[in-house]
Amino acid sequence: MANPWTGEVALTIDGERHVLKLTLGALAELEDSLGADTLVALVERFEGGAFSSRDVLALIVAGLRGGGWRGRAADLVSAEIAGGPVEAARAAGQLLARAFAVPGEGEGR
Repeated sequence: MANPWTGEVALTIDGERHVLKLTLGALAELEDSLGADTLVALVERFEGGAFSSRDVLALIVAGLRGGGWRGRAADLVSAEIAGGPVEAARAAGQLLARAFAVPGEGEGR
């Protein structure tokens, strides 16, 4: 089960439930995949609803890697995500929110 208090988010890919988490290493990998872009810019895009599918994919891959997955972004090209792109975007947004939330603040998102 995903623990929101530790920043975890659950996502079902190809019928298998995965726990995603943005660890420090996963965040560093995410920054690298974004190139010149920053995590602050990424958060701003999600807050403003102006994120791209590239943003969602980068976050999902980073979260999967933080959860112990050893795959690559290319492995997800033909993967079936339960709930489709909308669920993937929701999970990506939750990953960002939980990675930077202070425990005990808000509703536990």
